Amino acid sequence: MNTKTRKIVITALMASLTCVATMVIKVPSPLNGYLNLGDCIVLLCGWLLAPWYAFFAAGFGSALADLFSGYAVYAPATFVIKGLMALVAFFCLSSVKKPAHRLLPRLAGGVLAEIIMVAGYFVFEGFLYGFGPSAVNIPVNGVQGIAGLVIGLVLISVFEKTDIHF
Repeated sequence: MNTKTRKIVITALMASLTCVATMVIKVPSPLNGYLNLGDCIVLLCGWLLAPWYAFFAAGFGSALADLFSGYAVYAPATFVIKGLMALVAFFCLSSVKKPAHRLLPRLAGGVLAEIIMVAGYFVFEGFLYGFGPSAVNIPVNGVQGIAGLVIGLVLISVFEKTDIHF
C-alpha cells in the first residue's frame, strides 16, 4: 500500500474511532448537547497524524457522531471546533523534537485544544440560545475536556509502547 493510501485509510479509521468514542457514552447537557469521550480520540488524531489528516479525522468523525445522534444543527460547528482541536494538539507537539520531552507539549496542546472546545461551543450555543444560557454548558464542557485530556494521555502512552507507526 502506498504512503498516501495508507494515510487516507488511517485517517478514515481515526474518524471512525472518533465517531464511536463520541457516541458510546452520551450524557445530556443542559442545552441540548451531550458529554462524551470523543475528545480523547480527537487529541490522539492531533498527536498521531499529520496536521490536515488530523483535522479531517477529528472534525469529520465528531460531526458524523452529531449527525447520527440527532444533533445535526451542531455538526458544522463540531467539524470546525474538533478539527481545530486536533490542529492545536499537533502543532504544540511538533514544537518539540525530542521524544523524551513530549509530555509537556501534549499537556499544553491538550489544554489549549480543550479551551478551544469550551470557547467554541460557548460561542456557537450563544448564537443559538443566547450567551447567558450558553454559559450553563461551560462547566459540563470543561469536565468533558479534562476527561478527554486524561484519557488521551493514557492512550498515547499505550500507543507509544506498541510498534504501530502512523
